[in-house]
Amino acid sequence: MQSESGLDALDVKLNQVLNGKVVRKDLLHRIKTGTNVPTFVLEFLLARYCASDDPAEIQAGMEAVLATLQENYVRPDESNAAQSRVAMKGRHKFIDKVHVRYVEKEKRHWASLENFASQRIAIGEKYYRDNDRLLDGGIWAEVVIAHSDMDADDYAFYVEDLRPIQLSRFDFGTYVEARAVFSRDEWIDAVLRSLGLEPSKLSKRLKFHFIARLAPLVEANFNFIELGPRGTGKSYFFSEFSPYSTLLSGGQATKSILFYNNARHKIGLVGFWDTVAFDEVAGIKVKDPDTIQIMKDYMANGRFSRGVEVIADASMAFVGNIDQSVEQIVNSTEYDLFLPLPPQFDLAVMDRFACYVPGWEMPKNSSAFLTDHYGLITDYLAEAFHHQLKHSNRYEEVNRRLRLGPAVEGRDEKGIKKTLCAFLKILHPADEPTDEEFDEYVSYAVECRRRIKEQMNKRKPDDEFAGIDLSYIDANGLDI
Repeated sequence: MQSESGLDALDVKLNQVLNGKVVRKDLLHRIKTGTNVPTFVLEFLLARYCASDDPAEIQAGMEAVLATLQENYVRPDESNAAQSRVAMKGRHKFIDKVHVRYVEKEKRHWASLENFASQRIAIGEKYYRDNDRLLDGGIWAEVVIAHSDMDADDYAFYVEDLRPIQLSRFDFGTYVEARAVFSRDEWIDAVLRSLGLEPSKLSKRLKFHFIARLAPLVEANFNFIELGPRGTGKSYFFSEFSPYSTLLSGGQATKSILFYNNARHKIGLVGFWDTVAFDEVAGIKVKDPDTIQIMKDYMANGRFSRGVEVIADASMAFVGNIDQSVEQIVNSTEYDLFLPLPPQFDLAVMDRFACYVPGWEMPKNSSAFLTDHYGLITDYLAEAFHHQLKHSNRYEEVNRRLRLGPAVEGRDEKGIKKTLCAFLKILHPADEPTDEEFDEYVSYAVECRRRIKEQMNKRKPDDEFAGIDLSYIDANGLDI
């Protein structure tokens, strides 16, 4: 029920309990139109200028955000003008994604900004030493670019200051205390509103699908796949929601980029990100069979060997499109729901997936599903997930409460447990769910793993993957 001000009970509670850490999501929608700045960057600015429920302060804050974007965010077609501005003024602050690369022949590092069109921006060692991800994928930051007036220098611009766009500090204890004030269903709705979605427009099943999309951001070494139609927001969670996630858009997936670069003796993307996501998975090109073998090793236990033993926490998420009718695929004896995967992704890769979300059930992107209520600042929720991925383990609790049916085998059990751990971290960061709530999560986790097992059995219809009747024992002792 909404008040005259438009706030409902959840809005009021969020503002009371998490004051300064929530933002009205319709403000984001208004600013987001016409810009390709990630959501967590925009909300970083909204949190700075619009952390209020006073209409006049919000309006003034919106104007400040728009002015900041106008002044500091450069669109790709304005890169030459941006360079000229720095040359004339001497320095200028930008909001942009900053990359750093090492040029072996010159034995030095160079920075670049995505929308500044210069590949030779000098940068001090302290910046890439303190921010490893500058070297692997880049980070969004407020960065001051200055002009070099020295004729002897072999560069025109240099980084004078750089501040990553992320919360400077995060207190998990405060987050846990805030969560305790909400019921489970209220917290689900709060998380969904934090994603910009209006939960009143979603069924319980759809809500669980959206929660499952967050699982790779909160559970280490979580292997996730979602295939479905275009336009359902599959890649958004990994490209815009969290500064700890990186999205690879097609192209060639090499072992040097993903896992380990022997020439540089440096770990790849899995060592720097919480989630490495592959967009348009059908377009992944894997030329070296060794890459797939390393991927299998890593997906199995979070480690691999490339001359040295490497252990990392990054989850792997694979999202892509199914162009065929799902009904036709289900009724076909020739095709299965793994049809869009590249041919190098064999049954051994598929068997390592913990959760297959049915993307064909997800609603198309539409303003009808967007919320105009309050939600947690995206960056704040992302920090909570990052903290739990690194520091929280819910396996003991899951092992104590979970009872699985006789058809569940080793990888089935592991996948189901990892999905359960993710749901507990997202929805119960420090408390235990009721038996009824726990059974809801188990039912969903078993279904997500069963979908994988059924498709593998369809592709190889013999005894190896014949145990598709995965089940669990509920709180009443029934095998479901």
